[in-house]
Amino acid sequence: MRFTHPVNTLKKLGCGLAFGAAAIMAMPTSALACTQIYMGSQLTADGNTYYGRSEDFGPRYVKHFGIEPAHKDGSKYTSVESGFEYKSKGATYRYTFVRDNPSQWEDRYDAYSEAGINEKGVSCSATLSTSYNEKAEEADPVTEETGIGEYNYASVILGESATAREGVELLGNLIDEQGVCSNDQIIIADNNETWLFAALSGHQWIAMRLTDDIASLNPNIGNLTYDVDLDDTENCLHSEGIESMPKEKGFAEYTDGKFDVAKTYGEEISEAGMHQWSRYVQGRDYFMAPLAEGTDYEIVKDEREDARATTGALVHEMQPLFFTPGKSDWNTFEMIRSFAARGENVAGLNANTDGAYAIGSNRNTEIHTFQIRHGMDPEIATIQWEMLSNAEFSVAIPLYSALLTEVSPYFSDQDVSFDHCEEEDVVNNEEPKNSINYVLMDINTLAYENRDSCATGVRAYLDALQKELIEQNLTVDEAMQAAKDTEARTALANKAGKAATKNTYVKCKAMLEEMRDYLKEGDFSEEFVPSDYDADNDCLVESITYADEALSDEDVAEPEVEEEATEEKSEGNNMAAMAVGAIVIIGVCGFVLYRRKKA
Repeated sequence: MRFTHPVNTLKKLGCGLAFGAAAIMAMPTSALACTQIYMGSQLTADGNTYYGRSEDFGPRYVKHFGIEPAHKDGSKYTSVESGFEYKSKGATYRYTFVRDNPSQWEDRYDAYSEAGINEKGVSCSATLSTSYNEKAEEADPVTEETGIGEYNYASVILGESATAREGVELLGNLIDEQGVCSNDQIIIADNNETWLFAALSGHQWIAMRLTDDIASLNPNIGNLTYDVDLDDTENCLHSEGIESMPKEKGFAEYTDGKFDVAKTYGEEISEAGMHQWSRYVQGRDYFMAPLAEGTDYEIVKDEREDARATTGALVHEMQPLFFTPGKSDWNTFEMIRSFAARGENVAGLNANTDGAYAIGSNRNTEIHTFQIRHGMDPEIATIQWEMLSNAEFSVAIPLYSALLTEVSPYFSDQDVSFDHCEEEDVVNNEEPKNSINYVLMDINTLAYENRDSCATGVRAYLDALQKELIEQNLTVDEAMQAAKDTEARTALANKAGKAATKNTYVKCKAMLEEMRDYLKEGDFSEEFVPSDYDADNDCLVESITYADEALSDEDVAEPEVEEEATEEKSEGNNMAAMAVGAIVIIGVCGFVLYRRKKA
């Protein structure tokens, strides 16, 4: 049976369709718009590996950070986007997730886990949609009958895998047996290895172990070139027919006598859209490995009435998936902010002045950056820096996700109303209470729509806040590494997560209210500057207390909840449980866990 869902269809249009340059005037403007980034440990100031992804779907689309508990009797995974089904072979692992609101997925709470870390320290970033060429599609089409896809990737990998390699092998086996319903790239990592997994066609796939001396940038382009040794099983895993199938079907491509995976399966150069290439050019410039206009690419105009941007780029020849950046001391702040790049220093492709589409667009819905300390205990090796809104005007919150069993109540759970996403007057209509999800969304809306008067001050303040979170997390991390056992680490992880989220919420909520007051007054003779921002010293007037609260003997203060609101929430949870049927909802410490009933 084939499953379809209107919201998922839109998601795939937003992040999963390529259009041809030759037919640019005839095709819709919805093009691939997510961006995946990797930076090896030899290229960073702290010797850590960084990777992550921005999801690009729409200007106001709420996402939810939460925890899926372990299931001792296993889980059965099913999908709305395809007929995929899989039953665990044993108990599953606890993991964090970033999911969509159930109202957008037929009231299902398991949709599109996207990013997280499980209790074994395995992290996953999903999904970067790509495209295959017509010959690959004809020979081995994707299947919505049984194929796994972005709805389930992260849930299956994190729920079932004790190592990154296990995750790669499991996903590969599922594609061998059931196929995929879309072409995608995923990153799976642990404290020792980082793997880039690519679903090439319906049943063909490849996974490459990423080295420490390279960087990677991919804005949804399926034919970025790479050289790989298919016989090196230590560093490359793949489907059995990756070369034999296209060779038999007559579309295998070879470069200098060697089988070329990207060229064989990836779309033609003319099929990658101008707004994908503009983001590739912007990203390469951000990482100080710029392409040259005229030599490497041309600036082109998108004159369609419904174009998402008016200016883009088209390259002269296919570009590499891996490259060497212009320096080797990238820091945490720079890696987090890379997802907000808007081509500020690229002549003709500056999204702020030239009408180009950007990596950091107003359509970002969620951005995650994983910081991996290789060789460290997997419980604490990976820090998840999580943004639940557009990257340009947002803050990434540090989370020790492998240990988390509790989530800050300032993260709105999946029962919060989706209605505020559709609010058009954000100045006069406030977001749901105590919601960092919606506070960041509203900040982005107001700063983006009032760029001339608000953008500079808001961005400067959020950058200062981000730097304080990074600096104070170093203090928290010292205590985390010194903690004597898993129990002590878990307690600290829960407390630190709550303290970081609360401090971020309090600062951002205060600024949002000042933005609303400024815009209501209507006097734009001076640009907006948050009262808590010290412009002379580029810092906060009053520092956050994240580290102090995380390491104190006192509990982190939680928001007051009105009794009436609590009763309404309980009723809503009961209704959700009745609607879903297969889900029991358990309230813990102001957040919600969703546990499947045992069959």
